[in-house]
Amino acid sequence: MKKVRKAVIAAAGFGTRFLPQTKAMPKEMLPLVDKPIIQRVVEELVEAGIEDIIIVSNYSKRPIEDHFDVPSAELTAALTASGKLEQLDKLRKISDMANFVYVRQKQALGNAAPLIYAKHLINHEPFIYAWGDDFIDASPSRFTQMIDAYKQTGGSIVSCVRADSDEAYDRYGIVAGDQAGDGMIKMTTIVEKPGKANAPSNLASVSGYLFTHDILDYVDQIVAEYDGSDELKIQGAMQRMIDEGHPFFALEIANGTYYDAGNKLEYLKTVFDFALKNPDISDELTAYLRKKLK
Repeated sequence: MKKVRKAVIAAAGFGTRFLPQTKAMPKEMLPLVDKPIIQRVVEELVEAGIEDIIIVSNYSKRPIEDHFDVPSAELTAALTASGKLEQLDKLRKISDMANFVYVRQKQALGNAAPLIYAKHLINHEPFIYAWGDDFIDASPSRFTQMIDAYKQTGGSIVSCVRADSDEAYDRYGIVAGDQAGDGMIKMTTIVEKPGKANAPSNLASVSGYLFTHDILDYVDQIVAEYDGSDELKIQGAMQRMIDEGHPFFALEIANGTYYDAGNKLEYLKTVFDFALKNPDISDELTAYLRKKLK
């Protein structure tokens, strides 16, 4: 069984829900108090042992590349002159967290598209596929839990949470299958956005996957059949793999809270949750909110 060393982060969306803020700043760079959302995702990957991170973006996402680069000479000089060496050290560590590779996505074809452009860098290895604007805050981290499940089963792993509203069945893929251990099922079905009435279970696929390299062959299949009438959906490639006997497991992430910062309200909820856990500002923020909500 090959070690999971690589991750692909999809970060090519235009973030139209946040315009005009995202006209010049990628939505993945929206801050969680003092760090961008995508850094939170990268830190979790690195903590789980990921060494190579492939970020699939577009022409408007240069700030992501700049963020994970070394500090500029001007910023380095300014921080050094003001004696802020601890901050400078933290910035340098960001660029050293992993080996970063950037790939441009030429067409917005759907959630399978980033793998088309990253395929040549994966090199027949298992890999994690995630997004730069959502995550599950868990202990141990979701990626650690997924890698542990992969080591146990040898199959692809889908991170899941329980659908907690009718809306969730219209936003996420829903999975079903046979019990395969505590918090895990061996998948027989994944249905994208089925609606509550047609959902095969209440287990929602969110926030990422751990794929064996075989998924790339199945992505090639759906690309070859693509007629432009709909999006290229990774769920279609996954279902084909399942139907042909490739093991897929849905893992309900333990001790986790799912955060989808892809729209304004959910983003603000995420920011408030993390701000209220930040020891530098939590007390004053709590007092302020209590005063405002009287």
